[in-house]
Amino acid sequence: MRRHYGLGCAGSVLIAALLGIPAGSVAQSLAATDLRALSLEELGNIEVTSVSRQAERLSDAPAAVYVITNEDIRRSGQTSLPEILRLAPNLEVAQVSNNSYAITARGFNSTAANKLLVLIDGRSVYTPLFSGVFWDVQDVLPEDIERIEVISGPGGTLWGANAVNGVINIITKNSRDTQGGLATFGAGNTKIDGGVRYGGKLGPDATYRIYAKGFWYGDSSVANGPHLHDAWNKPQGGFRIDWGRGLDALTLQGDAYGGSESAATGPDLLLSGRNLLSRWTRQLDNGSFQLQAYYDYANRSTFNDSVISEVTTYDIEAQHSFSPLDRHEVVWGADYRLTEDRVAIASGVFLLPVRRDLNLGSLFAQDSIALTASLKLILGLRLEDNSYTGLAPLPSARLAWKVFSDSLLWSAVSRAVRTPSRIDHDLFETVGATTVVAGGPSFKDETLTAYELGWRQQLGSRISLSVSGFYNSYDDLRSFELSPAGGLPLLVANRLEGHSYGLEVWGDYRVADWWRLKAGFNLLHESLRFKAGSNDPIGKTAEGDDPRHQLSLRSEMNITDEVELDLGVRQIGRLPAPAIPSYVSFDTRVGWKFLQDVEASVSVTNLFDHRHQEFGSLPLQFGAPPLHDIGRTVFVAVRGRY
Repeated sequence: MRRHYGLGCAGSVLIAALLGIPAGSVAQSLAATDLRALSLEELGNIEVTSVSRQAERLSDAPAAVYVITNEDIRRSGQTSLPEILRLAPNLEVAQVSNNSYAITARGFNSTAANKLLVLIDGRSVYTPLFSGVFWDVQDVLPEDIERIEVISGPGGTLWGANAVNGVINIITKNSRDTQGGLATFGAGNTKIDGGVRYGGKLGPDATYRIYAKGFWYGDSSVANGPHLHDAWNKPQGGFRIDWGRGLDALTLQGDAYGGSESAATGPDLLLSGRNLLSRWTRQLDNGSFQLQAYYDYANRSTFNDSVISEVTTYDIEAQHSFSPLDRHEVVWGADYRLTEDRVAIASGVFLLPVRRDLNLGSLFAQDSIALTASLKLILGLRLEDNSYTGLAPLPSARLAWKVFSDSLLWSAVSRAVRTPSRIDHDLFETVGATTVVAGGPSFKDETLTAYELGWRQQLGSRISLSVSGFYNSYDDLRSFELSPAGGLPLLVANRLEGHSYGLEVWGDYRVADWWRLKAGFNLLHESLRFKAGSNDPIGKTAEGDDPRHQLSLRSEMNITDEVELDLGVRQIGRLPAPAIPSYVSFDTRVGWKFLQDVEASVSVTNLFDHRHQEFGSLPLQFGAPPLHDIGRTVFVAVRGRY
C-alpha cells in the first residue's frame, strides 16, 4: 500500500479525477525589443521585481532568479506554459500525459506539487484543493509575455504561504507594447494551436489589446500499450487596458476560457473559468503606492456531474514603498483573500464539509539597509493568518555584497510554510461501510528553514554565470497515520521530516554576435524520515519523485538575417519511485523570415528519441500506476503582424 504522491489512495483518486488523467530581424519585427542585439551585460540590467517587490537589476538581485525573456520563448518554438518553463534551469518540469505536468523547484515534484507559488500578472493561480496548480488551465498568449521570473528558494516573506521552494512570476506586456495586429497558427503530429491579437489606442493616455487563442491535442500512448484517451482542447480569450498620466498608472485585464479533457477511465472533464484584475500605481515623491484587486473563478466538472470542483477567489492587496532614511528602502503592505471552495466527488471519496470559505490575511514589511556602498542587509517579516492554523510568522534575512561592479555574492536565511489544503484537512474515503481515510483536522503547517549562498558573475559582455547552493530543513511534512487502535481509518498528520541540499549552476556565453550558448546544471539530494511514533503505511516516497541531477544546453544561431537555427539538449537523471529511467531529449527549431512581418518555423522535440517516459501518472487504486510515453513531436508554425 505505497505510492509516491503523498495523497494516499483517496487523495490520488480525487486529484486524478479532477485532473482528468488515469489514476536577427525576426525579433525586430515581431517583438517589442530585439534582445538579440543586447550584450549579456545589458541583459544583466533587465529589471526584475519578484525578489524584492521593487524594480532592481537582475545582476543586483540577491536570489537564485532566472529570467525567461520573450525572445527566449519565441526561439524555443513552444506555445504552452509548462513547455516554456523547461527553459528555466532551476525548475523540474516533467510531462505526465498530454494534459498533465509535474512542475516544481528544489524537489517534492508530482502532478499535485504543493511547494511552488505561481503568479500571472500578480494573480495567484494556487488552488486550495491541494495547494498547487492545475497546469492544464494556465495559459497565456506567448507573444504577450514580457518575461517570466523564476526564483528557486523560499519567498514567503514577500509572497506568502506556499512560496516554499520557489516562485514563478509570469509578467505580460503593457498593451502599449502590443499595438497593431498579430496572428499565429501552428499544426503538428500531436496538436493544433493558434491565436490572434489586436492592440489599439483609447485616447492619448490609454491603450488596449484583445486576444483569442485555442489549441487541440490528440491522444498520447501508454508504454507497451495502445493510445491513451487523453485528448483535450481549450479556447481562451481576454483583454488588457493600460492608462497612464503624470504620476498615475492603471491596468485592467481579464481572461475567460472553456474546454474539455478526455479521460482514459471514467467520465471526461469540462473546464471553465474567468478572471478580472485591476491595479492602480501612484508614484510618490519618496516611493510609490500600489493597490491591486482581482476576482478568479474556476470550475472542473464531468459530463455527468459526478465530480465538481468550483473555486471563487477574491483578493485585495496594498503595497507602499518608501525611503525613510538615506540608507533604508522599505516596502510594506497588506493582503486579504477570500476563497469560496466547493468540491464533491462520488464513489466513496469526498471532502467534508463540501463547501468551505477560506480566509487568508497578512501584513508584510521588508527593509533594505545599505551598510556600505557595496554591502546591503535585507530584513523582512510577514505575519499571515489562515482559516486552518491561524497565525504564521515568515521571517527572512539576506546579505548582498557587490564584490566588484560585475559580481554579486549573496546569502539568505528564510522561513516558509505550506498551509493546509482541503486534501490535508477534509479528505474522507469510504469503502462500503468502512472508513478508509478520516481527514486531518489537526493538520499543521508544513515548515521550511532554508539556508542559501549564491554568486553571480558578469565576465565582460559575453559571459555570465550564476551559482547557488542551498540547505533546506523541513518539518511537519504530511504523513498518513493508522488510527490509535493501529488500523483504519488513516489520519492525515505531520509526522515526516527531513532535509535536502543541492547546487544550481547556469550560464550564458555569447560566442559571437550571431551565436549564443546557454547551459544549466542541478544537483539535488533529499533525505526524509518519519518521526518517532509514526506508523505511516504508505511510505516517505509519498512526498515526490525527483531526479538527482539535470543538465541542459541550448544553442541559438542566426545563420543569416532571415534564418535561425536553435538546438537544445536536456539530460534528466532517473526517478526513484516509481522508477523512471534517465533520458536525453534533443530539440531543434529552424526559423525563417520570408516576408517583412511574417516568419515560419519548424520545431522538433525528442528528435533522436522516439519515445521515453518522464513521470508516473496518478494511480486510481493501489498498485503500479500506468506510465505514459512522451513521443517525438513535429510542429510547423507561422506568425505575422498586420
